[in-house]
Amino acid sequence: MFRLSVLDHVRLNFDRVSQNYMVHAKAAERLARLTASVRIGVLALLGVATAAAMLSVIDPRRSFQIATAVAAGLAFGAHAAYLAAGVEGRVNAHRSCAHRLWLVCDRYRSLLGEIEDRLLDSASILQRRDELSAQVHAAYDQGFSLDQNAYEGVRQTAGDASSDVEVTDEPHDVVPASSVSH
Repeated sequence: MFRLSVLDHVRLNFDRVSQNYMVHAKAAERLARLTASVRIGVLALLGVATAAAMLSVIDPRRSFQIATAVAAGLAFGAHAAYLAAGVEGRVNAHRSCAHRLWLVCDRYRSLLGEIEDRLLDSASILQRRDELSAQVHAAYDQGFSLDQNAYEGVRQTAGDASSDVEVTDEPHDVVPASSVSH
């Protein structure tokens, strides 16, 4: 077990928030591409159904009527599955969460800069750290189903080293430890 200063804790939290931002941004991008692909696919099936229906009017062969019914049925099924999956809602939720996390990342960068320039006392550092932590938690208050694949990838790359860490409220190289308040 090792000790972790407040500055180290802020840096680790900033790193984790940055990783979570990337997870949500990539999930939103991946789901948006899926949404576009499904929409194009449904549009193509509707185009085939329309063409087959027009051919059926000109030349009433049974094969054109069957093609019309099959293409329209596939388009309907694909669109129903798309709506049932709620992909658009997930895209919007991931985008919103990524946006909120990006703002928190910016605030972490600001805090780290102010710590580096010695503009804050220990009490202010602790207060800002706690406020940023609350803002991160608030970013996840919206209701949406988590993208398990994205989170699993981040979990595997980050490991579980945090269980061996002891967090202290002693910022090293920032302000004297004696002025730190809890």
